[in-house]
Amino acid sequence: MSVRSNCFSLILLGALAFAGASCNKQVATNAPGETPADATGAAPTTTAYTPANASTPAPSGSTGSTGGLLSKLLPKPAPPVQIPAGTALHVRLGSTLSTKTAQPGEAFEATLNEPIVIDGARIASRGATARGVVVSSDDGGRVKGRAQIGVRLTSLMLANDKEAAFQTAPVYREAPGTKKKDAVKVGIASGIGAAIGAIAGGGKGAAIGAGAGAGAGTGVVLATHGAPAVIPVETLLSFKLSEPIEAQGPFPAAAQAAQR
Repeated sequence: MSVRSNCFSLILLGALAFAGASCNKQVATNAPGETPADATGAAPTTTAYTPANASTPAPSGSTGSTGGLLSKLLPKPAPPVQIPAGTALHVRLGSTLSTKTAQPGEAFEATLNEPIVIDGARIASRGATARGVVVSSDDGGRVKGRAQIGVRLTSLMLANDKEAAFQTAPVYREAPGTKKKDAVKVGIASGIGAAIGAIAGGGKGAAIGAGAGAGAGTGVVLATHGAPAVIPVETLLSFKLSEPIEAQGPFPAAAQAAQR
């Protein structure tokens, strides 16, 4: 009787041990990331993955606030200033120009004689450098024509240290007339011819000699160019803008020019 009871007890203990091992194996084989239900029967929970370098988005409405603040603090660029067409530019020539030496296309310099002031701003200062070019240089015809030279301005240094390019109407200077000098040359030649004719053949020879002398004198005049057209250094010339100039500021106030 006791032997049977012991055997039965051993078989029961083995069955219980086998059932416990089966339960532990089932718990260990749950899928990764799953949490077994607790004793109260609550459902398993999962945790969302957040990257370590993920940035937090800025609150709505804050984009560009820094740029907007800087744009308010920085000064606004000055509006451009327009120098209208027809504005007079008074300059003094920096070197002598003559039809004897000057050629079309030759450059020259001058200095502004009066400041340019527009709406209280000094656009160009007195003494500013102006540049120009010779547009024509004609040494003139013989007797009938006079020598003539033409010039115009092409740029001016403004008060903001920038050079503005433009076009002006040309200014011309003509050589003085030589009719009196030419008449004297002919008269002298005629007198010399008359004297030579008188010596050679009396009164009749004088008349012939005078005519010959006059013809010779006229030939001398025809073979000689007239006086050149010259614009001396420091000559005051006035030009007018052919088209408006738009210049970007800022420019100093005109009152500052008076203080200087």
